Amino acid sequence: MGSTAPDASVDRSTSKPPLSDIRAFLFDLDGVLTPTAEVHIRAWSRMFTPFLAARGSDYTERDYFDYVDGKPRFDGVRSLLASRGIVLPEGTPEDGPEVETVFGLGNRKNADFSAELAENGTAAYAGSAAFVAAAIRAGVAVAVVSSSANAKPVLAAAGILDLFPVVVDANIARSLSLAGKPAPDTYVYAAEQLGLTPAECAVFEDATSGVQAGADGAFGLVIGVDRGAGADVLRQYGADDVVEDLADLIPRLPQPDRTP
Repeated sequence: MGSTAPDASVDRSTSKPPLSDIRAFLFDLDGVLTPTAEVHIRAWSRMFTPFLAARGSDYTERDYFDYVDGKPRFDGVRSLLASRGIVLPEGTPEDGPEVETVFGLGNRKNADFSAELAENGTAAYAGSAAFVAAAIRAGVAVAVVSSSANAKPVLAAAGILDLFPVVVDANIARSLSLAGKPAPDTYVYAAEQLGLTPAECAVFEDATSGVQAGADGAFGLVIGVDRGAGADVLRQYGADDVVEDLADLIPRLPQPDRTP
């Protein structure tokens, strides 16, 4: 894998609260709320396939899950280059997409992603939208924690931006010098913005890096959303439970207080 897997022998199941006792849900974006992980997969492939081919190497979809999924964009570039033993200059954030530096490649990928999003748009997963709406009705606070710099445009394109009072994205992480996933910093910051501790929050993630962030940050629950990483792999990285559709969790939500 692209990062060292946690020790599978560690018991993470002790003292875990039921979902109905959790006060806030912190959602990754791509692959959890919207199917834009597919757009990211295509954009990474468009960027890395010719780049690696010119150096006698192949790019596969598995590379996405192993090295870049869920990580800040430039960390994803660094991770995949390291897997091939390729060393490039770091460059600067202002490098154009034609420049072969870490920042240049990251900006090239972002240009491809933005073009695909503008051309095809996106929508929320139906089950995820239903789950978020049910959680809000039940009085659970919600936030988005994404490694993408495009989180707000994606949420707006999907028509769900107004549901989330807190959105922690790559822009905020960079401005506050928060370490990206698999470090728990961005999730901890989101919990703080809601006035809560990590133990009072649940993390919802489809990427191993994000699941590990939730586990290492001592969050109340870590829910893996299996969009291709594999349920066993997500559990290995620290998921307390794994689902394929967030709608399956609606019956486990707290019941709204209907007392007159």
